Formats: sequence, C-alpha cells, structure tokens
Amino acid sequence: MVLFSAPHCGSCRAWKRLLPEALAGVADTLFEVDVSEATGVARYFGIFHLPTVYLYRDGRFHAELQCEARQVAIRETARQLLAAPAQDEP
Repeated sequence: MVLFSAPHCGSCRAWKRLLPEALAGVADTLFEVDVSEATGVARYFGIFHLPTVYLYRDGRFHAELQCEARQVAIRETARQLLAAPAQDEP
C-alpha cells in the first residue's frame, strides 16, 4: 500500500494513523510518499488530491482506495479491491 500525503495535510495525518490497524492482515506494508518532497513521483502518478492511497499486491497495482476514513470501511474496501484482478497503473 502506498500513501501519498503531505505533512501539512490534516486528512493525510488522520489516514496515516488509521491505515496500519485498519489494514492489519490485509496489507502488510505501508509506504508513504511525501509529495511535498517527492513532487516528481506525485506528477508521475498524477496525484491531484491528498491523501491518495494505492493498493499493490505482489508488485502489481490493484486500485486506488476510495472510501470513508473509518477502519471497517477501509478494511472491507481494501479486501474487495485486492480480491479483484490487478489493473493497469494510473
């Protein structure tokens, strides 16, 4: 899982706190990209809003995680997205 965020973003900080517990047993590793430092990476992936969460499994992109910032919603949405076939990267 990749979290694109920025330190000044309150929503980003909230998601960063929620994700590890919400995705325990669903996604093992959380990588964070600080888009204020890695602007080229953000441009490459076309990140326009923060936070943005991309789900990968076995090195393949599955989907962007879009749901409410609640642990149950995050967990269930991520399970559904990761159960689906991998997609082309954005």
